[in-house]
Amino acid sequence: MLKIDGVSRRFGDVTALDDVSLEIGQGEFFALLGPSGCGKTTLLRIIAGFETPDSGTVTLDGEDLLGKQPNRRPISLMFQSYALFPHMTVAKNVAYGLEREKLPRAEISKRVGEVLETVGLSALGNRRPNQLSGGQRQRVALARSIVKRPRLLLLDEPLSALDKKVRADMQLELKRLQHEVGITFVVVTHDQEEAMSLADRIAVFDSGKVRQVDEPVALYERPRTRFVADFVGANNLFEGTVGAGGELVTEDFGVLPGTPAEGLEQGAKALLAVRPERVVLIGAEESRGLKGSVLDVSFYGGVSHISVEVPGRDRPVLVAVQGAGEVRPGADVRLDWRAGEAVIIPVDQ
Repeated sequence: MLKIDGVSRRFGDVTALDDVSLEIGQGEFFALLGPSGCGKTTLLRIIAGFETPDSGTVTLDGEDLLGKQPNRRPISLMFQSYALFPHMTVAKNVAYGLEREKLPRAEISKRVGEVLETVGLSALGNRRPNQLSGGQRQRVALARSIVKRPRLLLLDEPLSALDKKVRADMQLELKRLQHEVGITFVVVTHDQEEAMSLADRIAVFDSGKVRQVDEPVALYERPRTRFVADFVGANNLFEGTVGAGGELVTEDFGVLPGTPAEGLEQGAKALLAVRPERVVLIGAEESRGLKGSVLDVSFYGGVSHISVEVPGRDRPVLVAVQGAGEVRPGADVRLDWRAGEAVIIPVDQ
């Protein structure tokens, strides 16, 4: 549906986008994920028509978008601030775009009523934005975006203004609405958890480049670059070289089991990434695993988060254990994991 091919954008000496190519399918919920300044919002603005790339093409169903004015593109953009008109009622806010298109009043009333029912605001049509909660204002902004029946809806950090509880509720609501209305959603976010919970696929951005595009589980379990391994979650990272059996060989810890990336040959420099929940605590008397000492134990979200100091590492190894952990700071432990639960990637990626 949406094809972005070789898009680059520079602002003076700063390269915001560097030869970015992506394809987003019909009906997909797609996330552009990355830290501040990585280029994801610049790409969103190019798709919407508020920025022009220095090179590259953007097409929607094979039709060139870059040659069209923003108001001529079959796209809606939901702003981070919601940008609701404070002097208008909810119904008037939602109807505004349709009125600008000079649609018949009966058609406007019908479509506004349908979309307010879809977002659960039918009873609040006569209220003004200052009479609504943050979550309700977010729904009004969403209703205003989808009432025009765009082929593509762009969302710029749509949940950042909400508190944690409302944000979690609205993540589920956005996903439900996307399935119900059948519109392709593209969301920009710096929140890994938000991207994981919302998107069918995620593109991870760093320094103007796309580092990996994958489904959430594949992205989480099998990062293909150093940046993705470090940014998506809290991977424990070890550097070394690929051994004869495909394992990682390190100077300080010897052989560490992992699943090597395709194309890595014996002796190649590599990085092993293992997720905290894949690391298993075993008794200090065991002969296998890495020997360490527990630095800290914290409990939140139903998970015990354990930091273990391992001689030869400048950063603790993080371990996540479901439920309340029994280990205490100062305890001697060993750490282990299975080869299939760690991934080896090129160190220069």
